[in-house]
Amino acid sequence: MRDLPLRRVVTPRGAFAVREVGPAEGRPLILVHGNVSSGRFFSAFAASLVEASGGRLRVIAPDLRGYGDTEAGPIDATRGVRDLSDDLIALAEALELDRAAWFGWSMGAAVVMQLTIDRPGLVTHLILQAPVSPVGFGGTQGVHGGPNAEDFAGSGGGVASPDFCRLLAQGDRSADAQQSPRSVLRAFYFKPGFALPEDEEDALVDAMIKGKLGPGYYPGDFTPSTSWPGVAPGDSGINNAISPKHLDLRAFGRVKAGPPVLWIRGADDSIVSDNSAFDLAYLGSLGFVPGWPGAETCPPQPMVTQMKAVLDEYAQAGGQVDNLVLPDCGHSPHIERPDEVRAELLRLLG
Repeated sequence: MRDLPLRRVVTPRGAFAVREVGPAEGRPLILVHGNVSSGRFFSAFAASLVEASGGRLRVIAPDLRGYGDTEAGPIDATRGVRDLSDDLIALAEALELDRAAWFGWSMGAAVVMQLTIDRPGLVTHLILQAPVSPVGFGGTQGVHGGPNAEDFAGSGGGVASPDFCRLLAQGDRSADAQQSPRSVLRAFYFKPGFALPEDEEDALVDAMIKGKLGPGYYPGDFTPSTSWPGVAPGDSGINNAISPKHLDLRAFGRVKAGPPVLWIRGADDSIVSDNSAFDLAYLGSLGFVPGWPGAETCPPQPMVTQMKAVLDEYAQAGGQVDNLVLPDCGHSPHIERPDEVRAELLRLLG
């Protein structure tokens, strides 16, 4: 499918590239993409939502700071993901949206959760697809996310694959290397075996390559650590913003009179999982990262279990939480299983 029209929306926080489909008077739904991607990953899904709603939805998919065609400065990781959630609040104001439904995918789910904590009145419904753990990605253990090390070693900018970063910087569009953007897309964004039409896969690879790289963007800076695996988070860039050193969304469980929540995930997600292929502790337990100190000190992070704990607290406080777990599906249900995701989303929105 061809990309949606792209326009530039200027806010006090930067100029944001926005894809939009549906009538201006439609109910607004804002789709927030994940790491190493852009709003382009929502083009087909956004168009199908508007069609299935009979033109009653206005679907908006921005490129976040550091991604796609958006022009905004680097990410201050010491604020967690608030640079990104504050950007979205400014974008909603520029679009004159008093309230909207928000759909966050992966890292984008952390952004819309932070937005809901800070500005619950802006959110009518919240959809969390394959959400990153509310206590950050990597370096924690247990249901409530206690750190494996005092400096949060095992998370942040230093745990990204150097080969993947190098091939992103080179704009590699091939599938020749195991860590090329295309190979990573096939192996981890989707359940292996899922295949897109060639032109659509090409477009998504281009979107991955288009993101900004470096200390202030992806993956961010890092510091050496005396704790395994030898690297700890820095203070800039997206991977540090979602590290447990800086990200803590447990306050979401205590949001009062919050919006209805729909939690969507693929049963075979290998990125956000209790055994994530991107968690160095899990890889260490399999022998892929040398020197792993063992499960007592550094167990695999139970990412799904940690999210469930926060959403259970939200439900116990009176919030509505629905779950959709899709079998035979990986990290991108809106692409792999769009019919089921679309039907559940439209049901939630009424």
